[in-house]
Amino acid sequence: MFVYAALGDSITFGQNASSVERMYPSLIISMLRSKGIQAKRIVLARPGWTSADLVDALDTDPYPFRFVDTVTVWIGGVDLISGGLQMLQGSGKSGLEAMIRQYERRLGAILRHIRTAGSCDVVCCTQYNPFPNSPIAVTGINLLNQVISGTAARTGCCVARVDQWFSGNEPHLIDGYRSGSVEEVPRGITAVHPNDNGHSVIAAGLLPIVYSGRKR
Repeated sequence: MFVYAALGDSITFGQNASSVERMYPSLIISMLRSKGIQAKRIVLARPGWTSADLVDALDTDPYPFRFVDTVTVWIGGVDLISGGLQMLQGSGKSGLEAMIRQYERRLGAILRHIRTAGSCDVVCCTQYNPFPNSPIAVTGINLLNQVISGTAARTGCCVARVDQWFSGNEPHLIDGYRSGSVEEVPRGITAVHPNDNGHSVIAAGLLPIVYSGRKR
């Protein structure tokens, strides 16, 4: 039995997918089964989770990772939105930079936690940009993804470039996409989650990376 664990926030939780079967962790399992592989999934994710929340969840119960073959980690979007809002409220780059440093420490802790708990393959997902028309969002996403790639390299983890899969196709892959401007957020417009097409793109991109661990 191949066991796949998906860790993250509302995206991994499947928020805005039309059904549980349409969220990317479920699609990956369906794809694996179509290849004749017995597979099941574990999802450790909640809407609104930051990297700190995921650290706390792993501290509470690391046990499942002793029996997992591949783990994907996709966290940091909520951290980044918080840092971006601080910038919009006048903190300047210092607030964003402080958030990035804190996120880097927490992501390292998450990856070490998983490594300590088991011998599974670990894949870190980069963050796509739901606000590609805002320079502040472009800067923040680039910083976040640099941290993700660097931390993954230092801990021997793979990287899935979700940001590249979505780049240029955001209106078609993000549910409720409007202007692609971060200024929407203070007005209560939070079009940041993948629609069903987005989840399909994520699953298709992750499948060969997740499956590569099965073949070794």
